[in-house]
Amino acid sequence: MRKKVVIIGGGFAGLSAAKALSHQPVDIVLIDRRNYHTFQPLLYQVALGVLSASDITQPLRTALRRAPNVQVLLDEVSKIVPDIGRITIASGSCVQYDYLIVASGATHSYFGNETWESDAPGLKSIDNAIEIRRRIMLAFEDAERNAWDTYITEPVNFTIIGGGPTGVELAGAIRDISTFILKHEYRFVDPAACKVLLLEGSPRILAHYPDELSRKAEGQLRKLGVEVHTNTRVTQVEKDSVWIGDVRLPSTVTLWAAGVEASPLGKCFRDTHRSGAVVVNEFLNPKGYSDIFVCGDLAHFEQDGKRVAGVAQLAMQMGKHAAKMIEEDTLGRPRTAFRYFDKGDIATIGRHRAVADVRWPFTTRLSGYPAWLAWLLIHLFFLAGFRNRASVFLSWGLTYLSRSQAAGLIMEEPKGSNVDRR
Repeated sequence: MRKKVVIIGGGFAGLSAAKALSHQPVDIVLIDRRNYHTFQPLLYQVALGVLSASDITQPLRTALRRAPNVQVLLDEVSKIVPDIGRITIASGSCVQYDYLIVASGATHSYFGNETWESDAPGLKSIDNAIEIRRRIMLAFEDAERNAWDTYITEPVNFTIIGGGPTGVELAGAIRDISTFILKHEYRFVDPAACKVLLLEGSPRILAHYPDELSRKAEGQLRKLGVEVHTNTRVTQVEKDSVWIGDVRLPSTVTLWAAGVEASPLGKCFRDTHRSGAVVVNEFLNPKGYSDIFVCGDLAHFEQDGKRVAGVAQLAMQMGKHAAKMIEEDTLGRPRTAFRYFDKGDIATIGRHRAVADVRWPFTTRLSGYPAWLAWLLIHLFFLAGFRNRASVFLSWGLTYLSRSQAAGLIMEEPKGSNVDRR
């Protein structure tokens, strides 16, 4: 009998696993609460209006249209019962499986301060990106209207909490867009005069990058006009301010990029890390369940004594390895241990600015224009589908050559939303 494989999540890990299994004699059910795959590394460009949401998304059914053994279900998994090989989905149905690949990702972590979320949204989804774009653009629109009405120019301050890749890219992009693109589009306010603060609790930004690149990234941010504050811990977030101990920093728009926590589905397993991620062995199995594979941000995987950071390339390699192990089982061959092949990291900081720690096909460290060019080419290469690549290429050309936004629309706030309008 053909084995039934259930995949939870259509992100990098889940989609990679489904494609790898599409030519195997198994029946696959992929379940996701959204009907599309998102290229998350470019989410911040949607948030800044450089790209539209359709540029970095692809419908799951389109991505898997040549995989006749894959069934896509638009639903959400509410519970996993690993002891009996069954999951429950939000519509009320129960699904049995022979193999389960859990790749439901992660969400924002406010370290116990969940009330901050409405005043400091994070960036993990298309909805987040559209909401952040709405807040950023409204900040300038409100300043323009007030200046026109009162002839008083109020300061526009952006605060990004967290100096990892997302925080660095957001800070650089906001400064870049306001200086080079929005500067000539307003009459009463000067967007280039806005203040951008990047707050990081550790001694340096991009902490998992080499010290040399971390320092160069900070230098490039400062040249753009971003104020970088390290060893700075936020103690309170409010609607129009951020507190550092007893010091209040006015903030028109506050964005969160300080941490993530694993999907709630991790609680269905006994052995979890304090972050909520599921501890997996060398085959990507949680303790006691060889028929289950946990991949991507939900997995706590250690290699050479250290946890491997959750990035897109890790998720894709995990998804492919899980699929390979299912294939080995069906062929009666022994499983092999997963080994992560780190090709390096790249973070962009704005126009012609980036840092890159490249480890394949050769080892080198780049900064400035060469790193930015490498970033452009790599992201175009990994985008799914010719249409997406062509659309992104044209949008980047429009933005960088004409200095105008390709998708700077302010979308209406959803009805019933409890998010404050700025």
